[in-house]
Amino acid sequence: MALTYLHTMVRVKDLEKSMAFYQLLGLVETRRHDSEEGRFSLIFMAPPDQPDCPIELTYNWDGDDGLPSDSRHFGHLAYGVDNIYETCQHLMDNGVTINRPPRDGRMAFVRSPDNISVELLQNGDALAPAEPWVSMESIGHW
Repeated sequence: MALTYLHTMVRVKDLEKSMAFYQLLGLVETRRHDSEEGRFSLIFMAPPDQPDCPIELTYNWDGDDGLPSDSRHFGHLAYGVDNIYETCQHLMDNGVTINRPPRDGRMAFVRSPDNISVELLQNGDALAPAEPWVSMESIGHW
């Protein structure tokens, strides 16, 4: 039995904020479907060099009162990055809270505007531990 990865779907409350968050991570919109009849939009975003590995943002035009929730039942998304420290600094500079800082030079967690947990993993070997990350406390949960 062959298995092909298609996408991961998350529901979003504020489409513009959510798209801006994923753009900060480096994802770009690869395709979109707007359903007038169903009153929803599906926006697919992926790393530019990996268009076959998208996340699907599902946006209900009339709102979704259940969002944002804790979303821990979802698990998390994970993306590899070339420099965990630069990526986290870029996110912080743009108002994103680093919930689990990359104290080990390997892994960090942040949350999207819709409370989706996103794991960032250093590509290759871990970077040497460095400040301010080593001394930074975790915030909330991931």
